[in-house]
Amino acid sequence: MKYEARTYRNLISKNNLKSYNVAIAESDLFISSDVNLASEAKKSLLHHRLLLENYIKKHPQFLSSLLPLPEDGLAPPIVRDMLINSNICGVGPMAAVAGAIAQFVGNDLFDLTETLIIENGGDIYLKSKEKLTVSVYAGKSPLSYKVNFIVKPKNTPFGICTSSATVGPSLSFGKADAVCVLSKSATLADAAASAIGNNVKSKNDIKKALDFGIKIKGVTGIIIILGSEMGAIGEVEFV
Repeated sequence: MKYEARTYRNLISKNNLKSYNVAIAESDLFISSDVNLASEAKKSLLHHRLLLENYIKKHPQFLSSLLPLPEDGLAPPIVRDMLINSNICGVGPMAAVAGAIAQFVGNDLFDLTETLIIENGGDIYLKSKEKLTVSVYAGKSPLSYKVNFIVKPKNTPFGICTSSATVGPSLSFGKADAVCVLSKSATLADAAASAIGNNVKSKNDIKKALDFGIKIKGVTGIIIILGSEMGAIGEVEFV
């Protein structure tokens, strides 16, 4: 597994927010909120990871499958959410794991702060009382950090998840530097980003991948960056 120094975390505007890390095994959350909720976040993260780990012990295919698995009404909520949304997107359930963890920890902290930004491996769950500007990190692309869009408070809580074939350890069968997906569900956004990213083999695939992705129920916007080329569709308000 290739380690990526997460320098992009230093670019999050603090705006009087408390920022802190909460990490357990592979889960490394960077959280910003009105008050420091590190203790509550760690308890939540531990809880949801334990549910996932115990389920995987009994259902090892959940960890390894690259295709959707049947829904399981008896599974823990985070597992059910991953199964449902990976089915919608046509990918394996672990394609949604980072977004799901961000979302479920976010749900647990929701009532404790007015502003909450949880980033997990480039996947974000956010709730905000103010308008936010989000920059897209696309590795070595010349467009990295130059593509900025606005998230309005009325649209939050919200998920913003990014899949990349060139940044980080995520599995992608495409070539995109960044496929950024917007959705009310961070779990869905994560699964959709993987599904859409798999369809981008060259710059000629960008439009086709956008058209494919926006048809996924629950996806509200998409940005795709490959080298110096970019495309977007849906409810994306650029700065």
